[in-house]
Amino acid sequence: MNIPELSSKILNGDRRALARAITLVESARPDHRAQAGELIETLKDSGRQAIRIGLSGTPGVGKSTFIESFGMMLTSLDLRVAVLAVDPSSSRSGGSILGDKTRMDRLSREPNAYIRPSPSQSHLGGVARRTREAVSLCEAAGFDVILIETVGVGQSETVVAEISDLFVLLLAPAGGDELQGVKRGIMEMADIILVNKADGDLKPAATRTCSDYAGALRLLRKRPQDPEDFPKAMMVSALEEQGLKTVWDEMTTLTDWRHETGHFGGRRAQQARYWFEEEVRHSLLALLQTPEAKDILLTASDKVTKGLKTPTVAAQDVLRELQG
Repeated sequence: MNIPELSSKILNGDRRALARAITLVESARPDHRAQAGELIETLKDSGRQAIRIGLSGTPGVGKSTFIESFGMMLTSLDLRVAVLAVDPSSSRSGGSILGDKTRMDRLSREPNAYIRPSPSQSHLGGVARRTREAVSLCEAAGFDVILIETVGVGQSETVVAEISDLFVLLLAPAGGDELQGVKRGIMEMADIILVNKADGDLKPAATRTCSDYAGALRLLRKRPQDPEDFPKAMMVSALEEQGLKTVWDEMTTLTDWRHETGHFGGRRAQQARYWFEEEVRHSLLALLQTPEAKDILLTASDKVTKGLKTPTVAAQDVLRELQG
């Protein structure tokens, strides 16, 4: 693959080239990983910067409907929008449905929008392992706003906060009970909480839910990266497209404040360090896939299975043997 040519096409906004590049960075083949690293390195000085928005929420809260309505509103403001949607992979077959383009029919036909579904491949955190690199590619391609939709299954989904500039949590009216098991981690990370489906018979329930969470947010310790009144809870109706412009205004207010105070650049620097450490961890784990390492692991595993050694001691023995 001609990396200089591919990077040039991406910088010119070529969608086909962008799709090829994302496929490249998602590949696990060693030669593809080397090419992906070269491509990302080539594009890192493009000077282009998008607003990265991570979106999470329990299944059925209306994430796809919100993203489509919100994306259409953004494109009406002459903004270019990229959507990176992560679908859960089957633990049995390894496959994913990847049906986000079907669910976002209007947005998928919008010239200023780009939707890319990706499988999670059992990677924890609600995002695919290479979503961060896909975000960088979309940024280099000239998109103004990048929406990152997580799988939507639990509190480990806070990993998306390590990719995004703003982390948005979507809730359903009267959905407090279903969020009990996941809200501790997510509530502490969310910049804005949106109570969706605030329309029709659900509007009174949405008002109560928004009020409850606004009160809960006031009890949380104020974070140094937040101005007054943030984080905050708001109501929206993705179905009726109500409140979307107000949400965008609040997002830009928060982003502008972080730019002015230096928190924006600081946050991205911390994220870069986080993903460097994650890459090192994954690379070290990959070393265990050599034939020699597999033999050592298999021998130790047999001893654990037969009760000859505890898992802790066996793991320590393996590390000592691998270190030589």
